[in-house]
Amino acid sequence: MARASIPLLTTIVAFVYVIQSNPATSTATILHGRTRPAMVLPLYLSQPNISRSISISRRHLQRSHLNSHPNARMRLYDDLLLNGYYTTRLWIGTPPQTFALIVDTGSTVTYVPCATCEHCGDHQDPKFEPDLSSTYQPVKCNLDCNCDRERAQCVYERKYAEMSSSSGVLGEDIISFGNESDLKPQRAVFGCENVETGDLYSQHADGIIGLGRGDLSVVDQLVEKGVISDSFSLCYGGMDVGGGAMVLGGISPPKDMVFTHSDPVRSPYYNIDLKVIHVAGKPLPLNPKVFDGKHGTVLDSGTTYAYLPEAAFLAFKDAIMSELQSLKQIRGPDPNYNDICFSGAPSDVSQLSDTFPAVEMAFGNGQKLLLAPENYLFRHSKVRGAYCLGIFQNGRDPTTLLGGIIVRNTLVMYDREHSKIGFWKTNCSELWERLHITGALSPIPSSSEGKNSSTDLSPSEPPNYVLPGDLQIGRITFDMFLSINYSDLRPHIPELADSIAQELDVNTSQVHLLNFMSKGNNSFIAWAVFPSGSANYISNATALRIISRLAEHRVHIPDTFGNYKLLQWNIEPKVKRTWWQEHFLMVVLAITIMMVVGLSVFGILFILRRRRQSVNSYKPVDAALPEQELQPL
Repeated sequence: MARASIPLLTTIVAFVYVIQSNPATSTATILHGRTRPAMVLPLYLSQPNISRSISISRRHLQRSHLNSHPNARMRLYDDLLLNGYYTTRLWIGTPPQTFALIVDTGSTVTYVPCATCEHCGDHQDPKFEPDLSSTYQPVKCNLDCNCDRERAQCVYERKYAEMSSSSGVLGEDIISFGNESDLKPQRAVFGCENVETGDLYSQHADGIIGLGRGDLSVVDQLVEKGVISDSFSLCYGGMDVGGGAMVLGGISPPKDMVFTHSDPVRSPYYNIDLKVIHVAGKPLPLNPKVFDGKHGTVLDSGTTYAYLPEAAFLAFKDAIMSELQSLKQIRGPDPNYNDICFSGAPSDVSQLSDTFPAVEMAFGNGQKLLLAPENYLFRHSKVRGAYCLGIFQNGRDPTTLLGGIIVRNTLVMYDREHSKIGFWKTNCSELWERLHITGALSPIPSSSEGKNSSTDLSPSEPPNYVLPGDLQIGRITFDMFLSINYSDLRPHIPELADSIAQELDVNTSQVHLLNFMSKGNNSFIAWAVFPSGSANYISNATALRIISRLAEHRVHIPDTFGNYKLLQWNIEPKVKRTWWQEHFLMVVLAITIMMVVGLSVFGILFILRRRRQSVNSYKPVDAALPEQELQPL
């Protein structure tokens, strides 16, 4: 189930309960495999309401220009191929409760696990506590939503193609986008999960942030309030990089951004007008209508790879293989899949263009998007210098589905107001500098904690990690919960310590296991990070980096260790030692030296005395000797 090519509309499996009368659906779904998780679209139940789409377009035309609205700049975490998704941080409630949410352009609902959840997995952050938020309000039952059995509160439900699901109640609270956002916290409706199944239950991320078209979408709610322009942008990191950036609201597009039309009437998903695919400068021998089947060509951030209709996939595969005759074709990393892989290529991503052909996507307006090898390849996890095609056949479904791999290191602007989508090749880790935007993503959040009042409902910003300048840190401790039996974990403790050290960017020798406790099939482990080498303490800069990664749950460990949850972390100052403790080694060394010197002097004197005795005992040959009485026999 690591990768699937699921048709969008062949079977009715999506059930949708929302606050609107017209159903909408979501495209975010996670399929966790042993080697590489993937994300695919769920099936769509009903056709979009055309009159509603037209009214939305009319409403968008009445919005003012992009520059008149603020936007929310947010970080993206995780890695598309390693984790199967990208996440961003969202703060909900007063005081704010933090969540890591999967970024999905196809979902129309944002939801997080609720404290009342009867069947929710162990995720990255604690569940949402409505009772702890002074600004939370349940969405009461009304004519425009589906209600619970008591007809007291609106409910929602999402079922995905791989049979995972999410259901719960709808609530309204203040959501905050982080201290790097110009957009102030806003009230919004979201789902509070009571039941989750399948991969939604086992995933590390807490939930999903819905960016699709629908009244419950975060984008639609903010646009309806008039606080942002009807646009948002995503920028995914490249191969071996991960992370990225997200902007809710409009930004000025770069001059060389490539645009294509996106028809909101045809499909609830973000579609593009793809006509031709070129490989090594040669167009694939296909009828352009092959990319126009069913939903057309859909761009979805909740899908990992790309899926083409059968005819398009076969033509693409043949064109690629004809250009790679110098490479050796090998088996894929997972025997369950017939991956098309090649060995003998350079390991450096920047040199892949010298081996693999360039691929271009041509749109209906004549503009072309150049795809680098990292946009259609993924690394072979078992063979160095080997890569596999990240584009597959979409079964018998005629829809063309382009997942996140296609837009790695690409700024994608979803300009919904003008019904178009733009692409701009760039290094997403340097996005703000390249766009000449001030207030770039800083390494450490530096916001001040807000104050709640009757007139200001804005929650406090993310925590501010400030350490006194004169504090000398002796060690940083943290407790971790792992969903794996300790007997299975114990042989791999060094491997886990090495993984944690890499995530915290410290030496493996600095990470020490302090304690452990086994409880059923779970393990509780206490760790400590000590100063490196001969250092007496951890510098504040290093400590801040470690703290931010721990507190913001940016430490990711291999799936072989199961799901983990960070229980707590703590900073311990450098222990003040007595004069004797500080100078113990020096005293011992001095005493040792004195003893060595003393023994050496004693030895020299002893040798000299023996030599002197030897000289004094010498007698001449003719010297008179005292007579000695003979003893009787």
